[in-house]
Amino acid sequence: MRAAHLAAVTALPAGLWRLALVAGLHAGYSDAGYRAVGFTGWNAVWPVALSVLAEALALLTLGRVRPWGTVPPRWVPFLGGRPVNPRRVVLAGALGAAGLTALWTPFLAWWAVPHPDLTPLGHLLVGFLYLPLAAWGPLLAAVTLSYHRRHRAAAPLPTA
Repeated sequence: MRAAHLAAVTALPAGLWRLALVAGLHAGYSDAGYRAVGFTGWNAVWPVALSVLAEALALLTLGRVRPWGTVPPRWVPFLGGRPVNPRRVVLAGALGAAGLTALWTPFLAWWAVPHPDLTPLGHLLVGFLYLPLAAWGPLLAAVTLSYHRRHRAAAPLPTA
């Protein structure tokens, strides 16, 4: 339960930072660096969309420990009111955990890489805001394994 709740908030610090950038705060960027990135007009859409999508996906981790992860509410299109296939949930969770781990583990070297568009304090700040993302994959893996253990008896193997 704790791992699921932690996984659900791992994307929040980085998402809030991106939203601050879109709102016009330099949030660690130098003036020239902020202008170069250009978070205005259509260039502001992708950080907002990424923040919302990442947090929505992180919140899906809670479905592995909540009742709606076994039978979604009726208002959910295509799935509502019908039991979900535990094997599909485990497969999606395992693939997601592997992908997130591969994506965010290299970020642990953030401080070893220069970022000239950021101020020194901004470099430190952004590193700590993105650091929780490195835990998202392993936390999702732990929650998915727990879900699998709880549901394997409920999903009988197909007979020949």
